[in-house]
Amino acid sequence: MGKKIMDFFSALGRSLLMPIAALAACGIVLGLSSALMKAQVQEAAPFLAQGIVFFIISTLNKISGVVFTLIPVLFSISIAFGLAHEEKEIAAFAGFIGYYTFLVGSACMINSGFMDFGALKISAILGVETLDMGAVAGIVSGIITSALHNKYHKVSFPVAIAFYGGKRFVALVVMIVMGLVGLLAPIVWSPVSYAIDSLGGLISAAGLAGVFGYGFLERLLIPTGLHHVLNGIFRTTSIGGIYEGVEGCLNIFLQFIDQVEISELAPYTIFLGQGKMPMMMFGLPAAALAIYQTSPDEKKAKVKALMIAGVAASIVSGITEPLEFSFMFVAPVLFLFHAVMGGLSFMLMAAFHVIIGNTGGGLIDFFIWGVLQPGSHWYWVVITGPFFSVIYYFVFKTYLSRKNLSIDVSDEEEDDGMDAAQTMEEKQLLQATRIIEGLGGFDNIVGKVNNCLTRLRVDVKDMSLVDEAALKKTGAMGFVKPNESHIQVVYGPKVERIADNVRAVLKN
Repeated sequence: MGKKIMDFFSALGRSLLMPIAALAACGIVLGLSSALMKAQVQEAAPFLAQGIVFFIISTLNKISGVVFTLIPVLFSISIAFGLAHEEKEIAAFAGFIGYYTFLVGSACMINSGFMDFGALKISAILGVETLDMGAVAGIVSGIITSALHNKYHKVSFPVAIAFYGGKRFVALVVMIVMGLVGLLAPIVWSPVSYAIDSLGGLISAAGLAGVFGYGFLERLLIPTGLHHVLNGIFRTTSIGGIYEGVEGCLNIFLQFIDQVEISELAPYTIFLGQGKMPMMMFGLPAAALAIYQTSPDEKKAKVKALMIAGVAASIVSGITEPLEFSFMFVAPVLFLFHAVMGGLSFMLMAAFHVIIGNTGGGLIDFFIWGVLQPGSHWYWVVITGPFFSVIYYFVFKTYLSRKNLSIDVSDEEEDDGMDAAQTMEEKQLLQATRIIEGLGGFDNIVGKVNNCLTRLRVDVKDMSLVDEAALKKTGAMGFVKPNESHIQVVYGPKVERIADNVRAVLKN
């Protein structure tokens, strides 16, 4: 049972990542356009307020901002897609049908006159005046839709009604079930929303201790992938805060950044990218230097290449897993220290009233949402960061030296079999073929190969056939095995291209 629960939440976290990643990307455009529309910026660069230039900037601002009103339906579609075992595109289609049917069912109950629903939040969503459950509605709809899809997408009927079997039946059963769920939702939502709001109130009342706890857990859950679930809950539900009826710290920040004084948003950015910046931009790069310096001479060249790639991803875009996986299994004590420092990073940014939103935590978000936003107190990141560098460097170098530990890299010389005459596409397909071989071969891979921001996620028949040494030669930085039939191979930001190539080779 415990394994099934962990597998479910791991898959849920992966599914939530798709819309959250889209929000982060749109957030960058929104942040840059918002900064360019600030009066202070336009006074310094008057051409920004002129004619076609201002039109382009304001259009980008409105287009990038509209996606944040679609979070529930995006969640429903992406969760249905992510949790489906097969024919994922059918599940995604059913995810939209399920969510919309849910909205209509809730509207029918609210307008029925059976009960007084005046205390509930009613909003116009996708053209329907209905119960507004925020992101929770999308999450519930996606989970139920995926379960129905997995159960019924291969169902068959007698010849006379065979047309309505299989994938066509999924849409029918989803409409019926989600319609019923929608009818029940206004009745049960009041106590559920009260419990969720109360939990958010407790976290808020905990003050800096609550912020530290969030940051600590956010790092500690990295090996399991469940940090995506934690982040998604805080960013899109009332646990992350409520402001003017909008729920979730990320929703609040991005919807109100141009409408209120930035100081009004300080209670919500404490759970966003600002908390990661001292740790990601200063702490981990110093740790990488210590890892390099304490590596044996024969490993230094390969460790240097690995550390440079990891540091670049951490500083620029806030992707830390390539660095974290390099030491978390070799030195778990250092990973625990890193989680504590993650909590401290979040806590200090909150204590210094830093107001930098979005999700990345890297240099891009720092400049767009910090330096370019008057009143963000971005300078505290620069003041605090060097202290993180010194502490990380000292702790990592001392621990690794005393324990005589070094990160695991292949001792063999890489013979990739590639020559200069090969095209980039040929090299990538050869790498994909070797990844498949490292995973135990074509016959050992079950189902579709998936990926998140940094990990290749694969189900295998026999875990003993997986050759980690061979995978490391393809650029793998670490491995997570949540159970005996699933492996996550960490490749860093380049994983999406790698996953596409692996899927292409498997298809052929």
